This record gives sequence, structure tokens and C-alpha cells, in this order.
Amino acid sequence: MSPLTIDLNDLRRPTWSPEEEANVELVADFVRLLMNEHDFEAVRARYGSSNYVQHNHGIPDGIEGVLETVGTLVKRFPDYTYDVKHILADGDIVTLHSHATLRKAHRGNQRKGFNITDRWRVADGKIVEHWDSVQPIDLFGRIYVLITGGRVRNTNGSY
Repeated sequence: MSPLTIDLNDLRRPTWSPEEEANVELVADFVRLLMNEHDFEAVRARYGSSNYVQHNHGIPDGIEGVLETVGTLVKRFPDYTYDVKHILADGDIVTLHSHATLRKAHRGNQRKGFNITDRWRVADGKIVEHWDSVQPIDLFGRIYVLITGGRVRNTNGSY
């Protein structure tokens, strides 16, 4: 099964300004490479120079913190994917609502995986800040979050 794509033609809104369109394209590329293609070297090359502030307390600041966290997840679950369902853009903020799954067999199954809302702030063409909310849908997801959660890895506020 090939990696999931993010269909910007389907998700695009006619009200987005040129700045918002560029910000959405930047974030969509980052997410595609990181969450679906798991091409960590490309993420590092394209986005590694960013001063990336992380508001998820379980992930260290910086692109390397994201790569470490997603890399660990992908080692355990190589079929992990992030299916973008909605994109909202408001100036320098891009929000994605997605359905993430750990197994190929669960893709598209709304009773499996995680309901995720991610929000990024873009400045000067770079992704500089991230917030998220993760809702485990099934029992396995809830147990996984309990087992892996709880360790505070940055001191940034949640909002």
C-alpha cells in the first residue's frame, strides 16, 4: 500500500489568501513527509533550520524532537499513517484535523486509531510552532497513550 497523500485540491478553500495558501502547502508537505512517507532525512533537510517550539509536553522542542518521537512510533508501527480530513487556515496558523492509524488494516476505519487536531504557526516561510490534541478512539489507542504518555519533555505552555 502506498503512502497516503494530502489532496489539497479537495481540501482547499476559496477564501484562503495567497499567504494562507502558501502556509497550507508548507505544512501539508511537512506532514506528508513526516507522517505518511516517514522520510525523516527530507524533513531534516527542508525544515531542520526552523526554530520549532513544541507545545505537546511529550515531545522535545525542535524538529529533532519531532523526528525522534515519530521515528520511535514508526519503528513500533511501520504502517502508521495520518489521513488529513480538514484543513483550516487563518493567517499564519494552519490547522489539520486527521485520522491517524497504526495498521494498514485500520485505515479508513473510524472505530480505530486516533482523532488528531494539529495546529502550526508559520513565520517567514518556516514552521515555528506546534500544538496538538490527540483523542484515542479504540481501547488499544487509549492503553498506548497511557503507557507512553506522561513524560514532560519541554517547558512550553499548552496554549
